Amino acid sequence: MTNTRRAVFLDHPSLDLGDLDLNPLRSCFSELQLFAQTLPDQVIEHLKGASVAISNKILIDAAAMAASPDLKLILITATGTNNVDLAAARAHGITVCNCQGYGTPSVAQHTIMLLLNLATRLADYQKAVGEGRWQQARQFCLLDYPIVELEGKTLGLLGHGELGSAVARLAEAFGMRVLLGQVPGRPARPDRLPLDELLPQVDALTLHCPLNEHTRHFIGARELASMKPGAFVVNTARGGLIDEQALADALRNGHLGGAATDVLSVEPPINGNPLLTNDIPRLIVTPHNAWGSREARQRIVGQVTENALGYFSGKALRVVS
Repeated sequence: MTNTRRAVFLDHPSLDLGDLDLNPLRSCFSELQLFAQTLPDQVIEHLKGASVAISNKILIDAAAMAASPDLKLILITATGTNNVDLAAARAHGITVCNCQGYGTPSVAQHTIMLLLNLATRLADYQKAVGEGRWQQARQFCLLDYPIVELEGKTLGLLGHGELGSAVARLAEAFGMRVLLGQVPGRPARPDRLPLDELLPQVDALTLHCPLNEHTRHFIGARELASMKPGAFVVNTARGGLIDEQALADALRNGHLGGAATDVLSVEPPINGNPLLTNDIPRLIVTPHNAWGSREARQRIVGQVTENALGYFSGKALRVVS
């Protein structure tokens, strides 16, 4: 007889660094097996006999579902669903649930942190101190790099959902004026400016929208060139939203005042990336860790627990397929 409460977590360390309380999640299942790693050729083996699969980024495709007749529920420990074949899940009668809004405080503060670092040229001043330039200065301070105040500047937001709204509130606390841009593929709204109108007005641009066929590379060379000289670009959404080569070029030619990204088009960037060369000025790259506060990851545990219990009670939550 199939164990209807046996679960496997295919990439457990992608969520838990040993600092989370997994007891609420364990209590949902008769058995919860944690895999430190699941390679592509191990997916079917690790799913064997499981009715529930928990995955952050491990691909569960149509072939894996066809080979896993006991599988009834897939719990994604993230918002994005690109690692699960949703059409195949529907065909096999498998419910898929994701997590939503768990990382808003963490990503919002990371976004503003990146913007502040660009505005204050923190990386350049840290490097100068490390090189001993302050120690050799003829006066009490170094002012070699222009410092920009955010107060009075205009921030353009592309994506004004829960996360974008949180960033807007933080920006307004710094005295910034916030303008909202029209995201491609979404219905036009009177409070959203078309890109051609938005970009020339903003001193900084932050991205908070999903990656899809409408938004891939929608910030390219033409869009970057239309921005004010010295403007900042911050991306904590998805790497493919920006043409990475165009961004590198805009920084090299000095048009932009700086850029920061927490995401790249391919992660991890095992084959390199146009933004990972050491000759690009005023660029900050963080390793897709904006979401990763302990508090945010514990909220994921809570939401996955809710999703599992909801499914077992016949009232599934956060269903995406």
